[in-house]
Parts: sequence; structure tokens; C-alpha cells
Amino acid sequence: MNWMAASAYLYKFAHTMYVQEGVFGMGTKRVNFRLPDELVEKADIAAKISHKNRTEIIKEALQEYLQAVEDSEEFKEAVVELYLDDQIGFDILKEFIGRQDAESVRASKTILDQGDELADELAEL
Repeated sequence: MNWMAASAYLYKFAHTMYVQEGVFGMGTKRVNFRLPDELVEKADIAAKISHKNRTEIIKEALQEYLQAVEDSEEFKEAVVELYLDDQIGFDILKEFIGRQDAESVRASKTILDQGDELADELAEL
């Protein structure tokens, strides 16, 4: 498995953890997932060389990947879309795009929701 494939796999894992499970903050959560044998072997070698355990190696790789991807505008726009579609909450939005931008998005969403409600009321007339 090449680095790009591993990166894509880690992104899917991160997306599941952060978006569906809502894992944020200082706590930890035990997760169970499958990785290709080759990737596990490489993580084990890296752990041995760096005197860390497999979990630390995978956690650091995931953190590095997320830091890199979170800076892209495309990723931030996708996170905003998840919020606008009510798939993630405000706190998760704030974690990814920052408090000030999240407040702006929330205000815009409120206005859009009110417009939808008004359109529904007018349609019933």
C-alpha cells in the first residue's frame, strides 16, 4: 500500500471518528478498526525504532494528516456543508474552522432556516 492509499484510509477513519462519533476534546475513546497487514507491520517497525507503541504511531500519523488537510479551503467548505446539512453540530464546526467563522456560518444558517420556514408558510396560503 502506498502513502496516498494509506492517507486516504486514515482520512476515512478520521472522518468516521470526528464526524460520526463526535470525538473531540482531551478525552480518549477506544476504537476498533482494520488496517492492511503491511501498514500494521510498518507501524510496528516505526514504533520499535522510535520507542513508542503502535497506538502512538497511528495517532501521530492521523494528527499530522488532519493538520495538513484541515488547512485546505476545500476541506473547510465540506465541513461547512456538513453543518448546513445538520450532519455535524456547532462545536465540531468550530473545531475545524475557528470560532469566528463558525459564528458567521451559524448566523447565516439561522437566516436560511428562517427563509425556508417563511417560504413554507407562504406556500400554504
